[in-house]
Amino acid sequence: MSQHQLKQIFIDSLGISDDTQWDTLAYRSIEQWDSVAHMQLVGEIEDAFDIMIDTQDVIDMSSYNETVRILGKYGVEFE
Repeated sequence: MSQHQLKQIFIDSLGISDDTQWDTLAYRSIEQWDSVAHMQLVGEIEDAFDIMIDTQDVIDMSSYNETVRILGKYGVEFE
C-alpha cells in the first residue's frame, strides 16, 4: 500500500487539499476534522483496508501520523 491511498481518504473525507501539511495534521487542528468527520474518516479507512478498528484505536487516531501507526497494528503496511 502507498500512503497516497490513505492521504486520498483524508482528502476526500475531510475536504482538504493534497498540499496539506501531513506531519502536523491532527484532530481538531483544522475546522473540518470534527467528531462527525472523524467517524466518517474511520469508516472510509475500514472500507478501504478491509479492517475493523477497535474503539480505543478510533479514539487514539488523533493525527495523520498516529493513524499510520495504528493501521500498522492491523497489518496495513505502507511503502
